[in-house]
Amino acid sequence: MTSPGSPSQARSLIIERLVGDSGETDQVVAAGRAMAERAVPLLQKGLSGELGIPVIVDLKSVEVSRVPEARSRAGDNFAMTVVGSPASSDAMTLVMDAPAIAIMVSTLFGGDPDMPVSPIERELSSIEADVSTMVLQEVAQALNGSGRRSLELRLPAPRAMSGIEARRHVLRDGAAIRIVLGISTPVDSGSITVTMPQRIVLAGRDATASISEDDHGTSWRARFSEEVMRSTVALEATMPLARLTLGDLANLEVGQVIDFEETAQSRARLGARGQTLFVCEFGKLGQNYTVRIRHPFDAGQDFIDGLMPAGAGRA
Repeated sequence: MTSPGSPSQARSLIIERLVGDSGETDQVVAAGRAMAERAVPLLQKGLSGELGIPVIVDLKSVEVSRVPEARSRAGDNFAMTVVGSPASSDAMTLVMDAPAIAIMVSTLFGGDPDMPVSPIERELSSIEADVSTMVLQEVAQALNGSGRRSLELRLPAPRAMSGIEARRHVLRDGAAIRIVLGISTPVDSGSITVTMPQRIVLAGRDATASISEDDHGTSWRARFSEEVMRSTVALEATMPLARLTLGDLANLEVGQVIDFEETAQSRARLGARGQTLFVCEFGKLGQNYTVRIRHPFDAGQDFIDGLMPAGAGRA
């Protein structure tokens, strides 16, 4: 898999692998629909230029899905290619069903668009795979966009897979969006399904432009699935004691009292699952002990602070 280019991309890949990174359904569908609506005119123009005659391209549907469902409605004979980008090795999965392949092959080789084409009920031939690759390349190019909206897909698209290779190709699971495009003539119709991880669709789009490092916490909260946000974790508050030598530690006995350092109360730490999150101040409210968050925990500064007393002791 491609290495992410920034800490925020690394977080996105880790989240997606663990829980299936997702966004609000309405937001994801709106972003996907806007992308598809911009691409349809470009795609129709590109295919018409390749074929020499007009082909009808229309947007059938935009819906949330899962990446492995990309080929679930394509039947037994289909063509598939997976296109990567700097953010993901599987940024776009394109699947072309047999009726769409038959339309494209017939039209490309001079078939009458007003006559029905013969359905494909066998493994794709080499020529049919090549034509499918050409068409899927046009689809990926149209959806790729440019400028701030660009998905930065690695084009040209890889040669389309078919048959057993396409059916057995492992698709990494994750929350996705499915865009279904119709390819038709006056008498036949087929479809091309485009499946993309939701984080790819949302990253850099209009209302969800790339999030800065300073507000990545807000981004995580907005993009986590509801199930993850409702999960619980145990918080632990700890407070530092006095510094002891290894010899002193070895001589500790049951019942022995250890004094706090003078500043220990203001250096309590709040953590979860072994990770320190905040530096807190220990206190008491009524009959209950409390900790008040002071600032986020900085591991680098904590390491430096830990060296200073040791250095002073050696001096």
